[in-house]
Amino acid sequence: MKLFDTARNEVVPFEPGPEVRMYVCGITPYDSTHLGHANTYLTYDLLIRRLEDLGHEVKLVRNITDVDDSILPKARELGVDFLELAAAETARFHRDMLALNTRPVFAEPHATRWVADMVDLIEVLAQKGHTYAVDGTVFFDVSTFPSFGALSGYSDEHMIEFSAERGGNPDDPRLRNPLDFILWQPSLDDEPAWPSPWGDGRPGWHIECSAMSMGILGPTLDLHGGGSDLIFPHHECSRAQSEAANGVTFAKHWMHTGMVAYQGTKMSKSLGNLVFVSELSKIHDPRAIRLALMRHHYRSDWEWFDDDIEIGTRLLDRMHRAAHTAPGPDPSGYAERVRAALDDDLDAPTALGALTELANAILEGGDDPAAPTVLGELGALVGVDLDTAPAPLS
Repeated sequence: MKLFDTARNEVVPFEPGPEVRMYVCGITPYDSTHLGHANTYLTYDLLIRRLEDLGHEVKLVRNITDVDDSILPKARELGVDFLELAAAETARFHRDMLALNTRPVFAEPHATRWVADMVDLIEVLAQKGHTYAVDGTVFFDVSTFPSFGALSGYSDEHMIEFSAERGGNPDDPRLRNPLDFILWQPSLDDEPAWPSPWGDGRPGWHIECSAMSMGILGPTLDLHGGGSDLIFPHHECSRAQSEAANGVTFAKHWMHTGMVAYQGTKMSKSLGNLVFVSELSKIHDPRAIRLALMRHHYRSDWEWFDDDIEIGTRLLDRMHRAAHTAPGPDPSGYAERVRAALDDDLDAPTALGALTELANAILEGGDDPAAPTVLGELGALVGVDLDTAPAPLS
């Protein structure tokens, strides 16, 4: 198998051992699962399924960020406790992942349950000279980590720009360097607070994933993933603090998925143009959602159009009919093409093309009774169960 590695900026062999330690950044549960989330989590689900097909045991850890600078203002706006909001949206996320037939996670740590570990990690960083504190806020000093920026490959100017756009405050006068980032901060009066050597407060965003991943999977991951919007600052900062604390490589391989727009406009909460999985799956078969998303390579930025789900529905209907039809052609070549495509930087569109060709060939007839069975097995490999008939086309 070969996968694109963000840090090396090229497609390279991915050669983990029998056990694959994988960490994928999870949701901040203050809103519903949209197609951008689905695109990301189905990408890693497809990777896991192929790795399992190859004989690996995959330990996927996917966190729940139930305290940070996004969920607390939303809870305040709604007038509800932040944990109540997190519980409701996490439950909806679980229903969406179940509907989309994703493989179960090895662990799903909630940030609020790991704060003591985060404090311990910050103390290690402080003891090693990587931090400074100002009025109860602890910052990571990027000047103590010479390779800061090596993951993203961005210039300092680009990183500062992204920091301002993505939750940072590079103009904070307390900073020694505009790229220094918060590890711990005092809580506002209506925010949750935990004890620490620097006073009661709450963790910064980045320290959460470092503490949870190393606490469950150890100091070095085989693969760390998420959306491409997490490359900087989140993953760059996570790498810096983890390697500064442990002195070893944090992730052997970095993998990121592209962004999904909606009919020509970036899909975002602020624009109100999100397509929610929970709503889409009320009127369409979730398997059709999966097939529609497979039409795009995971590294591509692409646009969802309303008729995409109709294409996925037609694909599902055709595959199901073929999986329950009389004998077809020799399926071995198609199976080889599907697996070869997945091994070639998880090329889902090419794999889907081979599946579609097999379905079409079966419907045209043949003399190999194994063809429909193999089609069903290949459907299962990509997470699409062809046993149950889809709802009639509307």
